Amino acid sequence: MKIAIACDHGGLEYKNAIKEHLISKGHQVKDCGTDSKESCHYPIFAKRACEAFLNKEVERIILVCTSGEGVMMVANHYNGIRCGLGYNDDVARLMREHNDANAIAFGQGFMKLEDVLHRVDIFLSTEFAGGRHKTRVDMIDKK
Repeated sequence: MKIAIACDHGGLEYKNAIKEHLISKGHQVKDCGTDSKESCHYPIFAKRACEAFLNKEVERIILVCTSGEGVMMVANHYNGIRCGLGYNDDVARLMREHNDANAIAFGQGFMKLEDVLHRVDIFLSTEFAGGRHKTRVDMIDKK
């Protein structure tokens, strides 16, 4: 799978670890930055990942900042991108299964790396259930 990954300075450590994890599993990763711990603006990097998805360069998006909230808000600004905060295993599964989420956000300051890596795997391996959920997802994507 082709995956875009992005972070700000508050998510750099986890972004790099997730990237290594994805590559080790055979995924192709488009790194949309940042590559520095110097203070930066998360919307710049989250937008790069979202644009890669909308341009069909990637199939999924993974975003990291200190809380996960800021990058998630940026992603959900785009029609066609559905991003949830992967705060536990069940949510990482349900956002795919029920909401057909194509992006997931994590908060480096509030989550353990081992949990994040596990939730990345859940997010990438869970299929959308369709059915009644498709009607609801279609309602989200309509302007």
